[in-house]
Amino acid sequence: MAAVKNYSSLGEQIRKMREDTGLTLKIVAENLEIDISLLAKIERNERQPSKSILNQIANYYHIDSKLLQIQMLSDQIALKVVNENIDESIFKVAEEKVKYLKTVQNGK
Repeated sequence: MAAVKNYSSLGEQIRKMREDTGLTLKIVAENLEIDISLLAKIERNERQPSKSILNQIANYYHIDSKLLQIQMLSDQIALKVVNENIDESIFKVAEEKVKYLKTVQNGK
């Protein structure tokens, strides 16, 4: 998962990393010390991993946890836009709000 140009979901990417290493759900879940059903739900996008589990997954596969965090948040944003049937112009508005909020927070 190098340059975050992958448009698949976080769960699909986690499954691909596991399959690429030839490991079973059981083995990965045991190594992460999480329930196998939780890992399966994460891979099927039925559950979002906690930040702690996301960090464990990143460490396990030797990747930057920031990349997984970006993927998780982009999944959440994309689903919200699609499910709410919001026009994509929302991204420009949100970008401006982020700039504003950063200046407000830095001014404190």
